[in-house]
Amino acid sequence: MAASIGRRSFGETDTGEHVDLFTLADSNGVEVSIITYGAAVQSLLAPDRDGSRANVALGFAQLRGYIANTAHYFGATVGRYANRIDAGRFVLDGVAHELSRNDGDNCLHGGTRGFDTKVWEVVEASDGLLALACTSPDGEMGFPGDLETRVVYRLCGSELRIAYHATTSAPTIVNLTNHTCWNLAGEGSGSVDDHVLQLRARSFTPVGPQLIPTGEIATVDDTPLDFREPIAIGARGRGYDHNFVLERDDDSLVPAARVTNPTSGRTLDVLTTEPGIQLYTGTFLDGTLLGTCGRPYRKGDCIALETQHFPDSPNHPAFPPTTLRPHETFESTTVYRLGAIDRAERRGS
Repeated sequence: MAASIGRRSFGETDTGEHVDLFTLADSNGVEVSIITYGAAVQSLLAPDRDGSRANVALGFAQLRGYIANTAHYFGATVGRYANRIDAGRFVLDGVAHELSRNDGDNCLHGGTRGFDTKVWEVVEASDGLLALACTSPDGEMGFPGDLETRVVYRLCGSELRIAYHATTSAPTIVNLTNHTCWNLAGEGSGSVDDHVLQLRARSFTPVGPQLIPTGEIATVDDTPLDFREPIAIGARGRGYDHNFVLERDDDSLVPAARVTNPTSGRTLDVLTTEPGIQLYTGTFLDGTLLGTCGRPYRKGDCIALETQHFPDSPNHPAFPPTTLRPHETFESTTVYRLGAIDRAERRGS
């Protein structure tokens, strides 16, 4: 049986743009709400091992929360270029491009007006499927080419599948991801230190003080970044904001990460066609934001697993390329699979 879909108003922006909220619901209890502002996951209800549901995605109950707190990107589709570009500058085909700088000297998640701040057009809304589109004109935030982007959300059983498509009128760079911040015990329930994480990654991209990659690809051996075997997130430290290099032989959909909350039994498996994944544990949350639950979000209260090409790839020729040219199509797919384990299956330390 296909998932159902509902639609309601979620408010208006300061410029009068209407924002809608769509809810995709499956008979197994998984329910995801997506707003057209930022094409963002606003909430996701998932059952625990006993069948009790909770919202496991950080977000806001009202539109003004998203508009006032764009720097946190809760649930948003981010682009044109997810993650950071050093000094807001890159060179493509011998031409230098200066970008919007919104993270110190760097460009982060597309600049001051990235895709997370746009009201996306509804292309299709049918049982279990929501397709949204936006246009970024040539020169917006400094990026070349008119970029036509579409993101398709599909709920099938316990899987939320996100597919991205983009085309351009001129050579450009593209890196799209979703910035849902998860807490499998329920948003606003506290730290995710006890969540058990496993990453399919033997290496990562070291960064400097401004979180810009050095260009090196280093092994996770003997570092706090070794999540090849399941281990509690807080077991080796706190404050993760790192890009991991996924193990893959081609560009097919492969397992990338698994998260388990021992208390609730909820699990999250991430599969992707992307070469990298950013692990972020709410480093920039300071307790001043009240979420959908009405409780504050603090450092360490979430885990984001942003499937992506590497940060600052246009300035590192050895990294997987992010160039998109006319008559090419950018395509990427990520799957978030929700589940639950019983008490006998608990593991990790």
